Amino acid sequence: MSVTYLKKALKTSTSDASDISNIVKDILNEIEENGEDAALRYAAKFDKYNGNIALTELEIDAACASVPEILKRDIEFAHANVQKFAQVQKSTMKDINCEVVTGLIAGQKCIPVNAAGCYVPGGRYSHIASAIMTVTTAKVAGCSNIAVCSPPRPQVGIAPAIIYAAHICGADQILALGGVQGVAAMAFGLFGLPKANILVGPGNQFVAEAKRILFGRVGIDMFAGPTDSLILADATADAQIVAADLVGQAEHGYNSPVWLVTDDRALAETVMKLVPEQISTLPKLNKDSASSAWNDYAEVILCGNREEMVKVSDDYAPEHLTIQAADLDWWLDNLSSYGSLFLGEETTVAFGDKASGTNHVLPTSSAAKYTGGLSVHKFMKIVTWQRATREGTKPIAEATARISRLEGMEAHARTADIRLKKYFPDETFNLSVND
Repeated sequence: MSVTYLKKALKTSTSDASDISNIVKDILNEIEENGEDAALRYAAKFDKYNGNIALTELEIDAACASVPEILKRDIEFAHANVQKFAQVQKSTMKDINCEVVTGLIAGQKCIPVNAAGCYVPGGRYSHIASAIMTVTTAKVAGCSNIAVCSPPRPQVGIAPAIIYAAHICGADQILALGGVQGVAAMAFGLFGLPKANILVGPGNQFVAEAKRILFGRVGIDMFAGPTDSLILADATADAQIVAADLVGQAEHGYNSPVWLVTDDRALAETVMKLVPEQISTLPKLNKDSASSAWNDYAEVILCGNREEMVKVSDDYAPEHLTIQAADLDWWLDNLSSYGSLFLGEETTVAFGDKASGTNHVLPTSSAAKYTGGLSVHKFMKIVTWQRATREGTKPIAEATARISRLEGMEAHARTADIRLKKYFPDETFNLSVND
């Protein structure tokens, strides 16, 4: 059976994207040239905010005190889970060494970057979980300085729950600064921050473009597009739960694709009926986003068997991939391209987004074909070293000299020659590529 689209997307996530690159370049250039004054002008223009930028200890304490105790406990619970998972991830990274040839030892060291800049969205939604995901992971990795920028609300500032989350997770500085100006402040070291070595965290298209432009001067987690989610479901799936999970991800934004891939037509048709019904009961802001995402970007794909479903899924390489089907281990063994995998109806993307421990900063727009999501590994540099005895140098130097000459790099070859002549003055070596 060939793949059949029961619902086809009318748009792609980039079909109505405007060219914002020049706008972002201009803002970055002006802030780099004029520093904090320019950043403050953009804060007043875009954030409609004229308050203190770098939060003081008193301001942080006051914000933390205003957070309800039950929400504090939830944030602490999520932080503990993310921290535990990150610590286990870090334990897989080790300093190692081995004797490559007799007398030559090579090794690796895992070194955290010094300064991390974490962007935490706070416009339409207050992304408390993004503060937990980014700051906690950087802290576990061992970054010496962790800065957070989050957009303030007019005359209010950053949502107190974001401040609380950033604070307990280990942020060293918290700035009330959003958008390109927030990214620039971390990259260029404004308002008392060290210049960031890496910028991480989700954001709108302007934030994503700023990170893209700055990449190379600083590291970034990944190039990010609109969030996306795919569900693989068979006849054993609960249609109500499948529909709820699709709607739950569609509310992210008007251009957030959600996809259902199934080998059961009856399930597909039931879900297609249920999704609009569930969307209709949402609050207006959420309903508008979810409705646009479902109408314009969602797809429902009918396949002949589970092998065909895997092929479709791997081709889409979704950010979030949920399995609501029998034989979960088979899916785990056979799927290869996804940002984060949710096996069985007992877990859902929202768990990973908020509190279960795995990171929610994940590759979008099919980037899962070549990268994973944010982890302690993103904040660490794997560097190498080597040491040799003089005897160990001999075969390496001989091979290096001949390879270098074959490549036409005579100066390289002579760095090997000079060592052989010094260490083994009574020996003759064949260092020519012509013999």
